[in-house]
Amino acid sequence: MKFNTILLIAFLFFGYQSNAQNKFVVKANLAYASENYSEASELCALAYTKLSRRGTRAKKLKADMAFKTAESFRHTEHFREANEWYDRTILLEYYDTDPEVYLYNANMLQMMGEQDKAIKNYDLYLALVPGDERAVVGKQSSQMHKEYVAEKTRHIVENQGVLNKKEFDMAPMFGDKKRSKLYFGSGREGGESKTQDPRSGEAYMNIWVSEKDKKGNWTEPYLVKGDYINTIDNEGTVAFDSRFKKMFFTRCPNMKKQNLGCDIWVSTAKGKKEWNEPTKLELKTHDSISVGHPATMDGKYLIFASDLAGGFGGKDLWYTTYNKKTDTWATPKNMGPEINTKGNELFPSFALNGDLIYSSDGLQGMGGLDLFRAKKVGEGNSWENPTNYGYPINSIYNDFALVEQDEKVGYFTSERKSNNGEYIPDLYSYVLPPNLYDLKVNISELGDPTRKVEDAKVVVTSTDGLTWEGYTDNSGAVFWDKRPTGERYINEEMSYTIRISKEGYHEDKNGSSFSTEGLDYAQNFIIDMALLPKAPIRLPEVRYPLNKWELLVDSTINSPDSLLFVFNLLEEYPGMVLQLNSHTDSRGSNKANQKLSENRAKACYIYLVKEKGVDPRRIVPVGKGETTPRAVWKKGDNYLVVKPLDMNEVEEIILTEAYINKYRRSNTTLFKQLHQFNRRTDAEVISMDFDPATAPVADPKLMEYVKYP
Repeated sequence: MKFNTILLIAFLFFGYQSNAQNKFVVKANLAYASENYSEASELCALAYTKLSRRGTRAKKLKADMAFKTAESFRHTEHFREANEWYDRTILLEYYDTDPEVYLYNANMLQMMGEQDKAIKNYDLYLALVPGDERAVVGKQSSQMHKEYVAEKTRHIVENQGVLNKKEFDMAPMFGDKKRSKLYFGSGREGGESKTQDPRSGEAYMNIWVSEKDKKGNWTEPYLVKGDYINTIDNEGTVAFDSRFKKMFFTRCPNMKKQNLGCDIWVSTAKGKKEWNEPTKLELKTHDSISVGHPATMDGKYLIFASDLAGGFGGKDLWYTTYNKKTDTWATPKNMGPEINTKGNELFPSFALNGDLIYSSDGLQGMGGLDLFRAKKVGEGNSWENPTNYGYPINSIYNDFALVEQDEKVGYFTSERKSNNGEYIPDLYSYVLPPNLYDLKVNISELGDPTRKVEDAKVVVTSTDGLTWEGYTDNSGAVFWDKRPTGERYINEEMSYTIRISKEGYHEDKNGSSFSTEGLDYAQNFIIDMALLPKAPIRLPEVRYPLNKWELLVDSTINSPDSLLFVFNLLEEYPGMVLQLNSHTDSRGSNKANQKLSENRAKACYIYLVKEKGVDPRRIVPVGKGETTPRAVWKKGDNYLVVKPLDMNEVEEIILTEAYINKYRRSNTTLFKQLHQFNRRTDAEVISMDFDPATAPVADPKLMEYVKYP
């Protein structure tokens, strides 16, 4: 009897304990099944503490409660708590029941910034479920995290403290053409409901609006006015047609012990600030399905997020079209693999140019939901190639619901650390600061970039009519970045022309130009320009055989190539007319040298006209014979044909016959070299005003050689 009594007492105690455990588990499961995740996180955690891990069945039940606790925290955006409970679930070997515990834990670690641990958990999951796209993309995102941060965009992101409260604030959308009204969802005090949402554990959300004052600042938000727009349920995520006469929004009802999904409602404008009673769009086949996050441009083509059957996984983006005749919306269609993934696609909106903006956790990003932009294709409703917005608009936390104010400014929602130190949805703005440009103009003498031109006048004119000028320094440069007022000289989407001039140089009538149109990056513009001195132009060396005028081509020289300098010069300055002067050395008779020099000048002329197509009226060949000996500069034992910049210990020499003859016997090599210096072809500018319509016909005799000797 004693043994039986003890057994009975033990049995009764065990039965009592099991019933107590079942009571906690049943209550926890009911809250979890109803998606009341805030309540479920507490109830599942409590049930977990009441359960024993002794025995296989008890261990599995305890692991199930740990997993549901983790999931409840994940759904309420408590990532660190979720991570802790996933760890407990893994210790209870729940991965044998559901391998996704590794996947979800990896996602939490990623959003906590612990990328190495996240990669480890992704690998553990992939070992059990090879090839799962969600884990593959998640692992790639963690591996690329440093690269995203290193490739930071120029956007400046700022928490909109003037609009945010300690409660949730999310999904901004402009509600007028001037973009001076900002609608958004908020759980702040003053809403229709005074209770907490058991799903989120936060206050129920309503639709609020803020307006810009005369100074462009956002004013204190107020509840959107209208019949049955805001209720005791959750409302938010609005969209408008192009005339801002229709407002679409999401409403998520909550009824005890029921799993009800969200719906999209539409209201028409009632004056400038109020809205009529909305009607619900019939888009789903069962109450538990959610449709929400509407996006439209014309009020007839509507994109939304949903877990409708037939998707790719998680929440997908779907679309429907409006039939005005029947006043109905078509059966929703999935937007396909170009947009949707095995993860979640949410919060669609349209860019000003028609691109599709949305958030996804199924594409490679920084963690959680990232913002992406898909390019519009053609004139229809088609988009492709979603591109990550990058850091800092995206973060390791959830980033979503972006709307553009203009091409440089916009608003979005992020769960990054807020001003009050919490990680909750807040409204953020971004500004893309203008690209910074500056301009440096370098001026040298034409044909010799080492000879810088000091005190040259540089005049810059922009397409908006602004003009400014400056003068080059001793390095031949002038530089502009900021005006005294702080504004930039060189600005975006603008074109500029540059004119340069200096006394003693030919006017540069062509100038130079550059543009910032279409540039999406900063740039230092460095413009190299040249001025042509009013003096003989030294051409690249052109040689001829002894006592002949054919253009010499051998292992040491390619004379036709040397004449390309003249061709390019004439191309660069279409108004230029050049006189080509050919010279001989002093050996031989004056008469013979004169004829030889004339034929050598004509050889250059004929080549440029016949072979290169230069207008013959732009070249005048002249033979100078031996009448103009060359000037060279002697530094030490070296003879320089270009005047050095540093004239210290430099002597200018005129290569007369008497000077050269000093070396006839003492230094035959130098004697020949100095004579070679005199055998040259140079040029001088006759005119910079050539007009092909009025210029006289070229003398045909210039194409004929004179008799020599």
